[in-house]
Amino acid sequence: MAGLVLSGVTAFPLRGELRGLVCLLKLGWLRPAALSTGLLPWIERVRTGVDASYGAYPFLAYATDWLAFAHLAIAVAFLGPWIDPVRNRWVITFGLIACAGVVPLALVAGEIRGIPILWRLIDCGFGIFGSIPLLLCRHYVSFLENATQPRG
Repeated sequence: MAGLVLSGVTAFPLRGELRGLVCLLKLGWLRPAALSTGLLPWIERVRTGVDASYGAYPFLAYATDWLAFAHLAIAVAFLGPWIDPVRNRWVITFGLIACAGVVPLALVAGEIRGIPILWRLIDCGFGIFGSIPLLLCRHYVSFLENATQPRG
């Protein structure tokens, strides 16, 4: 839930965050690593694209507003398993399906959109590592479900 909320909240000020990230990556001690990995040129390119598109077509920022909202709405859905894990087990399954979908989307859409492979692999990591707490939750929900079953 915290990751979804963080992703949602940080999607709103995208333009400012990119400007700040470029400044951070240009700091003396970070710059060599940011340049050698290609991170700084990529983030500068993304910032330039966001600045140009938001400047010419500010309504495109509305898409990231909806992306942010979707993350926040999905986070709210996970309140169900928090309150009643057995009854809301389906939310955890939904989350696992979404995590599984991250990998093919990042690899296929990322290739189509010209996203560098390292960035696509990082995106894949969100799906892979995001599934770990969900798998643990599913295990604990099964435990709770078995513990609450009437013995006959």
